[in-house]
Amino acid sequence: MKKILLFASIVSLSGMLMSVSIAQQSSGNENDQKKTNQALSKVQQQISDQQKSIKQTSNERSALEKQLRNDDISIAKIVKAMIKTNTDFEDTQLTLKNLAQEKVSLTHKKKQQETVLAQQLRAAYTSGNHDYLKLLLNQKSPASVERTVTYYKYLNDARIKEIDQFQIVLSDLLAVTTQHQEQAKRLNLLKQQQTEQKVAFQGSKQERKNTLRAINKELLNSKQLLAKLVAEEENLVVALQRIATLSQQSAELVGLKKLKRKLSWPIKGKISHSFGSRKQGYLKWKGILLAAPVGKQVKAIHNGTVLFSDWLKGYGLVTVLDHGAGYMSLYGHNQALLKSVGDRVETGEPIALVGQSGGQSQSGLYFEIRRDGQAVNPKAWFK
Repeated sequence: MKKILLFASIVSLSGMLMSVSIAQQSSGNENDQKKTNQALSKVQQQISDQQKSIKQTSNERSALEKQLRNDDISIAKIVKAMIKTNTDFEDTQLTLKNLAQEKVSLTHKKKQQETVLAQQLRAAYTSGNHDYLKLLLNQKSPASVERTVTYYKYLNDARIKEIDQFQIVLSDLLAVTTQHQEQAKRLNLLKQQQTEQKVAFQGSKQERKNTLRAINKELLNSKQLLAKLVAEEENLVVALQRIATLSQQSAELVGLKKLKRKLSWPIKGKISHSFGSRKQGYLKWKGILLAAPVGKQVKAIHNGTVLFSDWLKGYGLVTVLDHGAGYMSLYGHNQALLKSVGDRVETGEPIALVGQSGGQSQSGLYFEIRRDGQAVNPKAWFK
C-alpha cells in the first residue's frame, strides 16, 4: 500500500514538474515571439522612414531640376537680349558716324552757299540799285534796256536759286542734327540696357550656381545615378520619336548618307567623351561631348529644318535639325538657342551658343547624329 502511495506521489510530482516546465517553455516562446514582433515592427518602421526619405529627396531633386531649367532658360533669354542690344548698339554707332559725316558735309556746303550769296549781294550793291522803272525811263534804246533787264533777271534768278538751295541745305542740316541727337540718346539708353543686362546675367548665373550646389549636395550612389541617366536617355528617345512624327521633309533635304568624311564639325574643340565610351554602368555615350568656351557659336553641320528648340532634362537647351531621309543632328548643353522650330538653316549657319545648361560643371557641346532614331558614330561624317 505504501508502495502504491509512493508511486502515486511520484507520478503526481512528475506531472506537476512537467506542467511547470511546459508553462515555462510557453512563457519563453511568448517572449521570443514578442521580441521578434518588436524587431519586425522596428524594421518595418525603418523601411517606411526610408521610403519617406527617398520620396522627399526625389521631390526635392525634382524641384531643384525644375529650378535649374528656369535658371538655364533665364540665362538664355538674357544672352539673346544682350546679343540684340549689342547689335543695336553697333548699328547706332554706325548711324551716328554716318550722320556726323553728313553733318560735316552739309555744314561745309552751307558755308560755301553763304559765301556765294554774300558775293552776289555785294555785287548787286556796288552796281547800284536798278529797278525796272528807271530802266524804262532812261534815254537808252529799247534794245539796250531789254538786254539790261534780261541780264538783271538772270542774276536775280540765280540769286533766288542759290537762296532756295541754301534753305534746302539748312533744312537738311536741321534734320540731320535732330537725328544725330536722337541717335545719341538711343546710344545712351542702349549703354544703360547693356549695364542692366550684365547685372541680370550675373544674377542668373549666381542663381544657377546655387541651384547646382544644392543638386550636388544630393549625392547619388552608382545605382541611383545609373537610373537617372537611363531615365534621361529614355526621355530623349521619346522626345526624338515625337518630333520625328512632326517632320515634314522637303525634297531638298536628302540626308547625310553621301556626306561621310565631308562635313565640318559644329565647333572646334577637344573631345571629352567619345561615341561608344562608357558613361555609367552598362550605359555608353550615344554622341560626342566637345569641350569649348561659353558663348562660342555652334554651327549647323548641314542644311536642314529645326525640329526642336527647347530645354530637355539632362541635356539642357537643345536644338535638333532634320536633314531628311531619316537623318537628324542634335546639339545640347547650349547657353542660348538662336533658331526656332520650323526655321530653315544652311550649312555653317550659327544655330546656338556653347554653354553648360542641363547641370554641366564644364562648358561644352553635346552632339549626336541619328539615323531613323538610332544613334550613329558622328566621327564617320567629319573631315
